[in-house]
Amino acid sequence: MIPWIGGDKDPTPPTKLTDILQTASLNPVWSTRATRGTAGRRLFLVPALTGDRIYVGDSRGRLTAVATDGGRVIWERDTGLQFSGGPDVRGDRLVIGTTRGELLAFSALDGSEQWRSQLGSEILSVPRLTETSQVMVHTLDDSVYGIDADTGAQQWRVNYPAPVLTLRGSSSPVVTPSGVLVGLSGGKLVSLDPADGTPLWETTITRPSGRSELARIADIDADPVVIGTIAFVGSYNGDLAAVDITTGTVLWRRELSAHAGLAADASSLFITDSQDQVWGADPSDGAGRWRQEGLRYRQLTAPALLPNLVAVGDLDGYVHLLAQSDGRLVGRARVSGKGAITARPLVVGNRLYVYADDGTIAALSIGGAPAARSGLRGPVPAGAGAASTDMDTESADLPGSETLETTP
Repeated sequence: MIPWIGGDKDPTPPTKLTDILQTASLNPVWSTRATRGTAGRRLFLVPALTGDRIYVGDSRGRLTAVATDGGRVIWERDTGLQFSGGPDVRGDRLVIGTTRGELLAFSALDGSEQWRSQLGSEILSVPRLTETSQVMVHTLDDSVYGIDADTGAQQWRVNYPAPVLTLRGSSSPVVTPSGVLVGLSGGKLVSLDPADGTPLWETTITRPSGRSELARIADIDADPVVIGTIAFVGSYNGDLAAVDITTGTVLWRRELSAHAGLAADASSLFITDSQDQVWGADPSDGAGRWRQEGLRYRQLTAPALLPNLVAVGDLDGYVHLLAQSDGRLVGRARVSGKGAITARPLVVGNRLYVYADDGTIAALSIGGAPAARSGLRGPVPAGAGAASTDMDTESADLPGSETLETTP
């Protein structure tokens, strides 16, 4: 859901939380106020982890490294810039973008600046470091850059024309063995050669339609998720689709509006849709397995996958746990009382790292396991914990589908 703005009453108020039978626990390990957060702005500042450190940035230019064991601040650097996208970290290098289109690299060891490069537009996605010492960057004007990670020099730029009206956000590049995948405003997914930016293929996930510019928004803001040779991608006002990353062939598509994000493994696909319903689906054809309606309009994050569980954050600083098998709400904990959670929780083993918009970063361990449905005491309505799972009903399945045959 796009947050309501304006003086009128919100036509889609957040669903009120109700009691659930908690069969999985979120146990606090540590919590610290590491930065000043997003200052209420819609940004793409996310936690990044390597080794025994987790890195976060804020909207006022503070960059902080925190120890994963205990939450101790190892170093912090105040730059005075307006960070808006990232960071990403690989080895001794960390990269992050700003609202003024600056891409900066810092030492992950001590926070010293290595270089900065001026790009053409705001960075509202995560710049991606590659194994070939490059940084792939997608800016708000739908330009994609290849940057030398050692010097900050621009190697190439590919610009795609953006529609008149778009969502505030950009999908992050995904580096695959077949190319760099980028979701664009207007509903296209493209694959680029990382060496020189040559387009390898482009395919339309959702074709803009409607009489108004608002109705024609079909942006791909959710980061594509790649499993093997298949990319799963969702668009706003449009479709969820599976795409062959070598050819760009759409293997299947289903009508579902999503911009917060999705997650997948070899056997399951999970989506936060634009009404903040969480879906479980079959990755082979997109068929819906269950839908959890109990968190509608709570401005959920993209799903994060734990063993047998799905985790999402919400506008009131809560983290919710859902059973992967049937979408039941099985756990809940509040990380921040003053800040929403808009960044996808970060999973490492059996631990969850959560970065809230007020600058709080917290580590939580997971206890227990989802109980079988027979373990619930008495009937539980969908809004109170259980998810709709009857695949014979239209309400439980994804609303529409088109399955395409793979071309050789």
